[in-house]
Amino acid sequence: MSASRQSKDRLYEQVARIGKAVASPKRLELIELLCQCEKTVEQLATEAEISVKLVSAHLKELKSAQLVAARRDGTYMIYRLADAETADLWVALRSVAEGRLIELQSIMRELASRPHELAPMNGRDLLRDAKRGDVIVLDVRPEAEFRSAHIPHARSIPLPELRKRLGELPADRPVVAYCRGPFCFMAQEAVALLNKKGFRARSLETGVAEWRAAALPLKKGT
Repeated sequence: MSASRQSKDRLYEQVARIGKAVASPKRLELIELLCQCEKTVEQLATEAEISVKLVSAHLKELKSAQLVAARRDGTYMIYRLADAETADLWVALRSVAEGRLIELQSIMRELASRPHELAPMNGRDLLRDAKRGDVIVLDVRPEAEFRSAHIPHARSIPLPELRKRLGELPADRPVVAYCRGPFCFMAQEAVALLNKKGFRARSLETGVAEWRAAALPLKKGT
């Protein structure tokens, strides 16, 4: 085998490490969760509905491929994405899958039981309307995720608190709710509740990872 062939094999082998690291449904879900904000192992286990031991094993693989990083805070290990490119990788991978895989398209159609409640609005149009107050953008993710990054002019009302805080929303303006992205159903649940209570509500399919990948601005803090 020639030296050039050996070098090429080594190059492809290193790139394949990334493919191997993301070749797991649960690791992809962990990446999506970490697109929102840094989280402890325990938080990831709760949200992904798997054991702490299994989360730790998945995170070890992701860390080995330099896709996540960790820091210690007392007795807790807190994980985050290594950089924004990892979030972009998730968005690109999911987008390719949605465009190529009929099975995935079928599942998405089944889940979109109320397609009229989706907001196909252009991101910059939404920002303009939200800034003018013509539409209320509602972030229904946990507050920590909102503080880490959110769509400008959005209001934070986590889904578990929404029913008790409906009075904070003006009833005379449409509401566009969003959560973690196309595979997250919190926004759909919020829209169903809002419409039942007399609001004009739709859900936004994209989350902060998709928003960032589209080169749209995000805001940190409250």
